[in-house]
Amino acid sequence: CPPLGLESLRVLDSQLRASSDKRYGLGAHPGRLNIQSGLYDGDFYDGGWCAGQENTEQWLEVDARGLTNFTGIITQGLNSIWTYDWVTSYKVQVSNDTHTWQPCRNGTEEADPETPVLNLLPSPVVARYLRINPQTWFQNGTICLRAEVLGCPLPDPNNIYSWHSQPLPTDKLDFRHHNYKEMRKLMKRVNDECPDITRVYSIGKSYLGLKMYVMEISDNPGQHEVGEPEFRYVAGMHGNEVLGRELLLNLMEYLCREFRLGNPRVVQLVTETRIHLLPSMNPDGYETAYKLGSELSGWAMGRWTYEGIDLNHNFADLNTALWDAEDNDLVPHEFPNHYIPIPEYYTFANATVAPETRAVIDWMQRYPFVLSANLHGGELVVTYPFDMTRTYWKAQELTPTADAPVHAPSNVAMASEERRLCHYDDFTRFGNIINGANWHTVPGSMNDFSYLHTNCFEITVELSCDKFPHASELPAEWENNRESLLLYMEQVHRGIKGVVRDRDTEQGIANAIISVDGINHDVRTAFDGDYWRLLNPGEYEVTARAEGYQAATQPCRVSYENVPTPCSFRLAR
Repeated sequence: CPPLGLESLRVLDSQLRASSDKRYGLGAHPGRLNIQSGLYDGDFYDGGWCAGQENTEQWLEVDARGLTNFTGIITQGLNSIWTYDWVTSYKVQVSNDTHTWQPCRNGTEEADPETPVLNLLPSPVVARYLRINPQTWFQNGTICLRAEVLGCPLPDPNNIYSWHSQPLPTDKLDFRHHNYKEMRKLMKRVNDECPDITRVYSIGKSYLGLKMYVMEISDNPGQHEVGEPEFRYVAGMHGNEVLGRELLLNLMEYLCREFRLGNPRVVQLVTETRIHLLPSMNPDGYETAYKLGSELSGWAMGRWTYEGIDLNHNFADLNTALWDAEDNDLVPHEFPNHYIPIPEYYTFANATVAPETRAVIDWMQRYPFVLSANLHGGELVVTYPFDMTRTYWKAQELTPTADAPVHAPSNVAMASEERRLCHYDDFTRFGNIINGANWHTVPGSMNDFSYLHTNCFEITVELSCDKFPHASELPAEWENNRESLLLYMEQVHRGIKGVVRDRDTEQGIANAIISVDGINHDVRTAFDGDYWRLLNPGEYEVTARAEGYQAATQPCRVSYENVPTPCSFRLAR
C-alpha cells in the first residue's frame, strides 16, 4: 500500500494526536511529521514528534478518517546539530473508536537514527486509527521520531469523511518513477513520436559515466533561429529531489502530443521558443535514491553527487568579485556588471569542481539562454537571485539583483488557501516568491552564476514538501504544476528583443553590449547579433555598444502584453 501522506501533508494536522508533545503539551496535534526531516537546526522539533514525557505510555496517533488496510510503518530519528534523538523500539496498536486498542506488532526496532527504517506489519490489519507506542529510545536522548504510515483506504458507506480526492489528469502520460534506463527510453520514444520538433543530445557525463541528456523542443531542432529566445528547465540537481525530473519527462510527452494535436497554445510556444529540458543534472545521485525508493531515501540520500559534492554550492563565486568592485566604484567602467569571467583557480584540473557542474557551465556558454528555472523539492516556494548574502557572515539577508524578479507563477499547491506549511516558514505572506539570500545563503549557486556569467535569469522552484513523492501521487503533481510550467516558459517573451547590425554590411554584431538606463546589469548579443532583455512593462532608454562602433541609444516601450517589443540597432563604425 502507498503512504497515507504524513510526509506529503495529505494527512492533516487534525488527523494527528499525541499523548504529549514538547511543543504543544498534553493531548497535542503535533503535525508536520516529515520523514525527510526539517530544514533548520534552530527548530529542535521541526519535521518530527517529540513526546513531552519520558515513559513507555507515550503514543502518536494517526486518524485515517476511514477504514484502512494498514500494512507497515516507516520511522526515522530526529537529529540535528542540537539534538540526537531516536526511538529504538516501539509497539503498534490499532482501533476503530480510540477506546479499544488491539496490538498488531510488539518490539519493533528502529535500528538507525538517520536512515528511514521500514517495518511491515506481520499481516495487514483493517482499522481507522493507528498508534505508535515507543518502548525504548536512545539512552542520551529522548522520545523523538519522524514517521510515515502505509495503508490502503477501503470503501466505507457510513464514513462522513472522504479521502482527499485529486482530479484525475486528462493527459495520458507515463506517471511513474523512471530510472536512468527508463528515462532514456521515454526520451527516445518522444523523439520518435515527434522527430520534427525534438532532438535528444548529451551535454556531458556524470562522475560514474552516465550521460546528462537534454531534450530540445523547437520547430527547427538543432538550430538557433535569429530572434527566437532559448529557454531551459533543469531538474535533479539534488538527486533525491525527484519530482522535477518526472515533471520534465511528462512535459516532453505533453508538448509532443499537444503539438501533434494542434493545440494553439503549444504550437505557438514550440514555434516561437527553443526549449531545452535537462531532467537529471545529478544522475548518479538519483540512482542512489531510486534504489531505496520513495519512502526510504530520506532527506539526504542521493542529494550529493557520487563524489559527495552538493552541486548547488559548486559553481564559481562571481558575487564576491562584483561586490568588491562595486564597493570600489569600478562598475561598470573598469569591471563588468555582466559576463563576469570565471576565476582562474576554478579552471584548474585539481579544483573541486564536479564533472556535472563543468558540463552545465559549458552548456550555458554554448547556448544563448534567456530564462531558466532550477527545479527542487522539500518546500513550496519560488526564489530569485541572488542566493548568496552580500554580507558574507550573515546566514540570511535581502540581496536582490539589479533586475526585478520575473513573474513566477505558483503551482496549485502553493496558491491554495488551504495549503499547510512544509516546515515553519509561511511563504504565503510573500506571495510564495522570495529572495533566495533572504531565505538562506547559498554561495556558489547555479542561479547566481547564470545571472552573472551569462544573459540568463534563473530562479529556483521548490515544487513540493515531499522530495520523493510516491508514484501514486505523480498524476496529482502533474495537475498541480502543468499550468505553472507552461506559464513560466511563456515569460521568456516578456521585454524587448532585437538585432544589432553593422549599418554598412547589415551583418549581425556578436557580443554587442545592451544597457538599459537605470538597471546596473547588461546583456550581450548572441553570435548572430540578436538579443533578448527581460523587462517589466514601462518606458526604457536602451543603448547598444560594440567595440569599433559608435554607441546608439533609443527609447523602447514594453507593454503589458506577453509579446516582446522590437528594439533593434544599426551601428556605425
